Amino acid sequence: MTITAESLRHRPLIFVLRALATGEVSSQALTTAFLEAIARDAALNAWTWVDQEGALEAARQSDARRASGAPLGRLDGVPLAIKDNIDVAGMPTTVGLPGRRGRRAENDAHIVSRLRGAGAVLLGKTNLDEATLGTVGRNAHYGDVGNPFLPGRVSGGSSAGSAAAVAAGHAVAALGSDTLGSVRIPAAFCGVIGFKPGFGELSCRGMAPSLRRLDCPGILARQVQDIAPLLQTMAGYDAADPRSRRRRVALALPDWDPSCLRVGVLADAVAAGAEPAVASAFQTAVQRASGLFGQAGAIHFDLNELEVVATRRAALLMMEAELLAAHEPDLGGASEQVLTMLAFAQKKSASDYARADLRLDQHVVRVRQMFERFDVLILPVAPLLPPATDAPEPSTLADFTALASLAGCPALSLPLEQGTGLQLVGLPGSDLRLLELGTVLAAVIEAEGQPG
Repeated sequence: MTITAESLRHRPLIFVLRALATGEVSSQALTTAFLEAIARDAALNAWTWVDQEGALEAARQSDARRASGAPLGRLDGVPLAIKDNIDVAGMPTTVGLPGRRGRRAENDAHIVSRLRGAGAVLLGKTNLDEATLGTVGRNAHYGDVGNPFLPGRVSGGSSAGSAAAVAAGHAVAALGSDTLGSVRIPAAFCGVIGFKPGFGELSCRGMAPSLRRLDCPGILARQVQDIAPLLQTMAGYDAADPRSRRRRVALALPDWDPSCLRVGVLADAVAAGAEPAVASAFQTAVQRASGLFGQAGAIHFDLNELEVVATRRAALLMMEAELLAAHEPDLGGASEQVLTMLAFAQKKSASDYARADLRLDQHVVRVRQMFERFDVLILPVAPLLPPATDAPEPSTLADFTALASLAGCPALSLPLEQGTGLQLVGLPGSDLRLLELGTVLAAVIEAEGQPG
């Protein structure tokens, strides 16, 4: 097959890197193809800002480095998308709020500077739920984000634009942010891969806060194999981020033997709140992957013993309070829905916040105790199918993703049928192991699903 820039728009990162390295495509041609696709799909509302001139100049510089034999970065010439709550120098960081429209960042976020240093081409900023307070990709000011994978269904949120951009072939991969599920939910709804690293593995400096105790930059891509190069490029201690982790050793290597893993599988998805179609897709995926579970097989765990739903509500109170503190000067023109949610936090006391914080500590301990029995947990990404675009926003979409967020665990979302997803959760520090397992699991599930 002839390799063209257009044919690469829906190919994974590793394939794009090879095409750039062999000279089958230039970064300028590739960047142009993505920019043209973004313009054609403007009705998707996946983007709040497109830096056409800057992206093309970065692509030209990458091609010049390659032609001259100059040193190349790990991601040289690769076009990427950045969620619009992460600073990119010279571009607005709106956080989906009208009061921040046009206010341009002076500096790159720490993770963006590392991507830029690796030669990546930054296409622009992607749309999101207003103030990151949402799970369906709705924004009254910048337009609701369409779902290119399932038209007529919501795209998920709050990293809606990043997921839609990857699914639509607007970028090779995208950055999002994940506080309670904001990368994994839209990844499942839009049929792409979503990864939330363990807490503190990636710096949050230059990322607008939602709840600093839980905030994580996240990655959306086409294949699990694409995640590790992006993660390793961005990872590293940042002294200017008080929650950044200083590692004495590298992230745990992918040395798990799947046949020896103690795999915890959600016992009864319906009883945990999943609708039947979600439970059916989840059970089918688990059955296809059962050969990887070793002699012990899958061991069931009960989500109720972790009290995830009640703890997620406590975290939401903390999130509303922190968003109010961080963005109060920029709330002019904000929607009534967002103002109502933030006003709820104003009615609560400092002791209410402290009690919520203590509840999160208790969740961390419960999850640690559960991981004494398991190496990895498997459960659906969201309890519901992607709602219709005109349906009310459900209050339960983050009930399954919150498990990992509240405990600071890495979590990987693999797309399944009908906009459902399979979620893998590991202990902090097991990010690379989780990605290796996800690669194997995705391949087995896909192969088992092919007609014989």
